[in-house]
Amino acid sequence: MNSNYYKLVLKRMKVRYGKGLLLKGCPLIYNKKGATLTIGKNVTIKSSFLSNLVGLYSRTIVCTRTPEARITIGDNVGISGATIYARTSITIGDNTCIGGNAKILDNDFHPIEWEERNRLMQTKVGPEENDLIPARPITIGKNCFIGCNTIILKGTVLGDGCVVGAGAVVSGKFPPNCVIAGNPAKVIRMLDASKEKQDG
Repeated sequence: MNSNYYKLVLKRMKVRYGKGLLLKGCPLIYNKKGATLTIGKNVTIKSSFLSNLVGLYSRTIVCTRTPEARITIGDNVGISGATIYARTSITIGDNTCIGGNAKILDNDFHPIEWEERNRLMQTKVGPEENDLIPARPITIGKNCFIGCNTIILKGTVLGDGCVVGAGAVVSGKFPPNCVIAGNPAKVIRMLDASKEKQDG
């Protein structure tokens, strides 16, 4: 794809991006009018099937769904075939890697109660306009690694240096420099941050 052409599309949607943005394949990036979508410097977004040998099921999707939504992606972030979908706020820190097919979702996409779901369908109000959908901000710290096929749910906070194992379903607050795995995900190991600094 022609990255320069796609960057013109991003500018028209008022997506702010830094120098060195690299697009491999054709991502789906959508910024709702009034929302804020910011991509830092030297970010790589992979969307073509062979751009990540894990095997990507779909293109990368980055979407703000309400006028109040905010997505902030830091510098030197790598994203592969992931979905990042915000109704409130998703923040991804510098130097974080998001593995193939990960989902980062700050909302439930629909009301929890069946009565509210039925009312939503009967009134023909679009999900982007509905305030009954549970949503809470997500914060992912710096230097994190999000394994392939993970799901990060609303309200999650990952401290700097967290590693999320492949296929984990993550909800809650986690301290810096820990390894998280499982469904539901929990801390299985703490990392030695001082050793990592020496090795780096």
